[in-house]
Amino acid sequence: MRDFSRTPEPAGARAGTAPATARRFVVQRHRARRLHYDLRFEIDGVLVSWAVPRGPTLDPAVRRMAVHVEDHPLEYADFEGVIPAGEYGGGDVIVWDRGTWEPTKTQDPAAEVAGGELHAVLHGSKLRGHVVLVRRDGADDGSKEQWLLLHKRDEHAVPGWDAEDHPRSVLSGRTNDEVQADPDRLWRSDLPAAEASIDLHPEPVAPPTADELAALDDLGPAGTWDVFGRRLRLTNLDKVLFPARDREEPVTKRELVRYAALVAPVALPYLRGRALNMHRFPQGAAHKGFWHKQLPEHAPAWVGRWVNPEADPGETTTYLVVDEPAALVWAANFGALEWHAWTSRTADPHLPTYALIDIDPGTSTSWQDVLLLARLHRDAFEHLGVRAQPKLTGRRGIQIWVPIATGPTFDDTRAWVQTLSRTVGKVVPDLVSWRWEVRERGGQARLDYTQNAINKTLVAPYSPRAAAGAPVSAPIAWDELDEPWLRPDAFTLRTVPDRIAQRGDLFATVLTADQALPRIR
Repeated sequence: MRDFSRTPEPAGARAGTAPATARRFVVQRHRARRLHYDLRFEIDGVLVSWAVPRGPTLDPAVRRMAVHVEDHPLEYADFEGVIPAGEYGGGDVIVWDRGTWEPTKTQDPAAEVAGGELHAVLHGSKLRGHVVLVRRDGADDGSKEQWLLLHKRDEHAVPGWDAEDHPRSVLSGRTNDEVQADPDRLWRSDLPAAEASIDLHPEPVAPPTADELAALDDLGPAGTWDVFGRRLRLTNLDKVLFPARDREEPVTKRELVRYAALVAPVALPYLRGRALNMHRFPQGAAHKGFWHKQLPEHAPAWVGRWVNPEADPGETTTYLVVDEPAALVWAANFGALEWHAWTSRTADPHLPTYALIDIDPGTSTSWQDVLLLARLHRDAFEHLGVRAQPKLTGRRGIQIWVPIATGPTFDDTRAWVQTLSRTVGKVVPDLVSWRWEVRERGGQARLDYTQNAINKTLVAPYSPRAAAGAPVSAPIAWDELDEPWLRPDAFTLRTVPDRIAQRGDLFATVLTADQALPRIR
């Protein structure tokens, strides 16, 4: 049952009877805990809705059970995408059919529904003709109303017609599987209905203008900054957050906020729709930091969030989700020096979108050893025909991300990466240890396949690292592994914007999640 204290808008607000000629209906094929079809009629400014487990039919001999559920807002009629796990109806949704409808018995369909019947003529792409909904004798235990849905014997009736034989969306032509694998939209039920449908593939966001950056520079130690359409309250802008490197000035909070704004349009695709673990250093990188996962109550209402339905007592319940660039600026101002996004989406937290290789150097591992291990993985990917992309950790290591189509679990990706990395490790056994404890590795590197687990986050592309000079976990091209200038902290908060301007987003290849992991022999 929907919690209206968290998701008030889908209850709808009746706004007067819509013109009869403009009444819409929609059927959404919805895979939540169970597959069902949501049949919705526009009545008095809301979508009056029934869940039909086996789907509507054109067969006049068939009676379908239909459960009368809560009204939904009109804005939901065109929604096709995913609802995050833990939210009411969490799962994937397609617009299976839509069109217009006419009441045939009265011109007051709301009263007709209240009386236990609805007679309608549908003009849809799949559903046409006369249908009737009839309420059955309801239970008196407070359970939802049970209705029957039937199609009359008219010129549109088709014996044996089954909704499951027609699985594609009339909006996009895609199936639920295809939408789940690469959703275009996400429904955020904590927002007003007019703002709840979030575009997951929007047009690229423009970076801050010169005037907006000048306004940030002109602020005193604190103030408000208008950027990305939001007004942000900034504090302690002159505080040093990153100690200086040789022959450089220390990095202030103002620079971190500026960097977050500059990089947000590029970083957003790697953060959107994912829970974010913030590594906060309120006193700066020279002091001990801490993991901050719980979104604070004082966070602005517009900031994206996800409530984890599986949180145990004492665990994080509500995570930040950077669904818009201003949210990343807010996180930077909050003291999040590092951004660690989940490798699964909130819509399906148990299904990763990447397989992850983490080359974690030991105390005796040289940078040249790290590069050798990365090159060996590069050769393996070329042999397997797998698309992958490396990035510097900003510390001492290199990570490689392999985009995958939705389907494999974390157990699957962990097993695949373990097989791959052990195969690579056999080539240079003196460099690699498979011991879990650091003290047992003898200073050797670890190829850490265990990072392939739910809420085991690797630092996000373009995230700063809490170290002197503000190094960044920057994507690199494969051929840069052979460049003599490459160092683990080669790119910093001050240099990455220019690198992006010159080279573009070198990590963008991982955004196409269409690969199946091949078997490794």
